[in-house]
Amino acid sequence: QVQLVESGGGLVQAGGSLRLSCVTSGRADNNYPMGWFRQAPGKEREFVSVISWSGGTTYYADSVKGRFTISRDNAKNTVYLQMNSLKREDTAVYYCAADPEGDWSLSNDYNYWGQGTQVTVSS
Repeated sequence: QVQLVESGGGLVQAGGSLRLSCVTSGRADNNYPMGWFRQAPGKEREFVSVISWSGGTTYYADSVKGRFTISRDNAKNTVYLQMNSLKREDTAVYYCAADPEGDWSLSNDYNYWGQGTQVTVSS
């Protein structure tokens, strides 16, 4: 079993920045991809970004490309999501996920999830 705990969400003005963190525990190894998803009120959960175990491969949704950066520190069992130039449409609950079995961009393929952290962007 893998436990994931997100932090770093909050209220920020449009154009501002936030950095989300996700700490994993429960397994001796962490050699699996880690992803970030988000869910806005009334909408389905959507893919944001994913990073391979080594950190050498990353993917982003088109809506965040160039503004968000995913990274990880395996020594600290932590994955980060640096969010810059935030927009109102980035408002959502952000979830960290681990260990996808298939398509890294599909939420159904992930085995483990955090509880989520709220990000609210005001105009």
